[in-house]
Amino acid sequence: MVRGMLTGMTADPSLTLPDGRPLPLMTGAELPMLESWLEFHRATLELKCAGLDDQLLRLPSAEPSELTLLGLVQHLAEVERNWFQRAFAGLVVPPVFEEESGYALDAGRGLDEALAAWRREAARGRELIAGRSPEDTGRIPDGPMAGLEVSLRWILVHMIEEYARHNGHADILRERIDGVTGI
Repeated sequence: MVRGMLTGMTADPSLTLPDGRPLPLMTGAELPMLESWLEFHRATLELKCAGLDDQLLRLPSAEPSELTLLGLVQHLAEVERNWFQRAFAGLVVPPVFEEESGYALDAGRGLDEALAAWRREAARGRELIAGRSPEDTGRIPDGPMAGLEVSLRWILVHMIEEYARHNGHADILRERIDGVTGI
């Protein structure tokens, strides 16, 4: 499953960890390094969901939280769309799912559909930043920072932070589900 995320990445795809995730660049130019770290975190999220059935992907972490692995995949699809399409490219696009955070689960939508949407959003983000400079800018479209100019560098750093934080949540969820740790 993780191998599919290697398409479009800027790191050498032959440099992978034993679990199939791409090894982020250790040296080199800033933009490829940031992109490689984002690809690493994208692959980590996908790996956290691997091998689980729909019921387990919908299992909340712990009361009162309703956070689930499926909800995280959906949320990160929304995050991808928001930062690359709306903020960076200035596109007016609707939410990927019914509600903008992406966390709400739909009984009819399972992991395959959510992952397909998430992969499309990540691919579209890659397309929109291809050949761009870290100094290129967009504008935050809404919320408390609406209208502020934001660089591609800032967006990439934020996306790495967003995935790293949510992958930490995914660590806890996966450990609760089947005891798997350290992915």
